[in-house]
Amino acid sequence: MRLPINIEELLSGRAVEGNRLEYKTGWNPDAIYRTICAFANDFDETGGGYIVIGVQEENGRAIRPVAGINPDQIEPIEKEMVGYNNLIHPYFQPRLYIEEVDGRTILIIKVTSGERRPYKVPDQITAKQKTYNYYIRYNSSSIVPKDEYERELLNLANRMPFDDRGNDDIKLMDISPLLLHDYLVKVKSSLADISLTDHMEDVLEQMDLLEPVPEGKRIKNVAAMMFSEYPERFFRQAHIEIVFFPEGREKNPNNLIEIDPIRGSVPSMIKETLGYLRTNVIKKQIVKPKDRAESITFYNYPYQALEEAVVNSLYHRDWTIGEPVEITIEPERISILSFSGPNHTIPIEAIRKGLSLRSRRYRNRRLGEFLKELDLTEGRATGIPTIQEELRDNGSPAATIETDEERTYFLIDIPCHPDFIADTVALNKDGVKDGVKDGVKELSEIQKNIISELKQNPHLTTSELAQKTDIRFRTLQRYISELQSLGVLAREGGRKEGHWVIISDNYQ
Repeated sequence: MRLPINIEELLSGRAVEGNRLEYKTGWNPDAIYRTICAFANDFDETGGGYIVIGVQEENGRAIRPVAGINPDQIEPIEKEMVGYNNLIHPYFQPRLYIEEVDGRTILIIKVTSGERRPYKVPDQITAKQKTYNYYIRYNSSSIVPKDEYERELLNLANRMPFDDRGNDDIKLMDISPLLLHDYLVKVKSSLADISLTDHMEDVLEQMDLLEPVPEGKRIKNVAAMMFSEYPERFFRQAHIEIVFFPEGREKNPNNLIEIDPIRGSVPSMIKETLGYLRTNVIKKQIVKPKDRAESITFYNYPYQALEEAVVNSLYHRDWTIGEPVEITIEPERISILSFSGPNHTIPIEAIRKGLSLRSRRYRNRRLGEFLKELDLTEGRATGIPTIQEELRDNGSPAATIETDEERTYFLIDIPCHPDFIADTVALNKDGVKDGVKDGVKELSEIQKNIISELKQNPHLTTSELAQKTDIRFRTLQRYISELQSLGVLAREGGRKEGHWVIISDNYQ
């Protein structure tokens, strides 16, 4: 069998978080099966884990070159595992992969979240007298749960996240070979070499995207989320809607522009949405201070903050609820609304503070695994801190988060940088391009005031104009640049001796 993930990405720790990865120098079945049991119980619902045999570690990182194991050990290990798997109650079978790294052989045991959890295993699986216990992961260790943790583990019985469940409606023909192959190439999986035309089911099986049932096998929901061109066939309203309110939703709710819904697989929706925002919404400003050589660059919205927010809206949404993700763009903010809200393991106070939202239960753990392998998300509880850090580094106010007591929705407001806030939002759509509609330049009230001042005194310097209009200097520079690009305003002569010229009065 071929490992679905690139081995170098696995060993580097980039594709899999540290608490889902354990290194073993050699074959030690007692310790290894306690970890297998813990990963199968998937107490924090992170998607199981990997045990890498033949690799030493230091501070949680693989030591290279790897130590490797004797290839003659592989067949005896495979035989032993057949017997040991029968000692897990209920029965559980992890997957074993053989890889060549640094010229040596290593083994990888991939443990998926068990469908019949909770599982227990003998403390010493090789001992004659066996004492059974449950095991869970606690940070990077496998431990026996006590008291509240044990009760919570028992409550997980037969509770499988929606994205990891099989779906009778999804057929092989619904999975796009192009999307699947593109993913395998991007994550550098050796499965990309297999013909999906002839072996689609085999590849899905190796990727753990099939659920065994008495009638055969069912394709899991996450396969359609990731690799179907039309996931709305299986999940109602599985698309993104973008709405512009040029004057603001409260100021003029009747003035709105709706963009065609963005549909497709989750990676496709993320890519198209971010591409649209990058092209039509994100703006950059460069300021060159007089007292230093370095320029200052900032944006109305930092791209990374929007990327995290868009990815989170699809990663953490409830796919059983027939409501789309809604993105609303106003002069002061971008709002992203998804359903339902953060689960009840996150305190409401943490949500209101808009800091790190650490959850004990992840709604779509498999979807999160795939997005992380594509470098679209960093991992557990990192999304909101990344958004806030990007806004802070950009000089923008912090994002705010809202939900209700029942946690039915999740709303994040990402504020516009203060120097970019205008009375209206311009949009390149339906006859509106670069502020021009039907040959008439559309100017904000601030831009009109600037033109009015310059008509009265075209010799005003930018500093003088900033004082008269009470506009910050670098904000005024942006407005002037926009007026020049619209063909409304021009400058003749030098900075000291020159003057402003109103080129066109054709605006409203």
